[in-house]
Amino acid sequence: MGLLDRWRRPRGGSRAQTREQASADLNYLRNWVATHTGVEAFVEPETTVTEVTVVLVAADGEWTRRRTGGHAGARKLSAKLNIPVYDVQKVGYPQRMRDYDSRRRIERDRAMRKDLEG
Repeated sequence: MGLLDRWRRPRGGSRAQTREQASADLNYLRNWVATHTGVEAFVEPETTVTEVTVVLVAADGEWTRRRTGGHAGARKLSAKLNIPVYDVQKVGYPQRMRDYDSRRRIERDRAMRKDLEG
């Protein structure tokens, strides 16, 4: 293996997931949907760094992100998991997701202060 082989794209020029990775991601997302209520999917566009991803957001705002195998993969995923899917570039992220992140940040800050005090 050459020095830069780690950063080179696989043959064919794609960043595509292996079947094992795709299967592991699908299993993770299935489990996540099964353990959360009111889950919706938000498809994120490909960037120069990442391929198309999907963000699953639960009713309480908790969220997770995984690769999906492109836009078609995201649509298939939502059909398999029986959840609605939205294009994040058209509808944006839900407010409950931002609220969840804010609550977590406050909880983390309180825990750090508590640890420092005693």
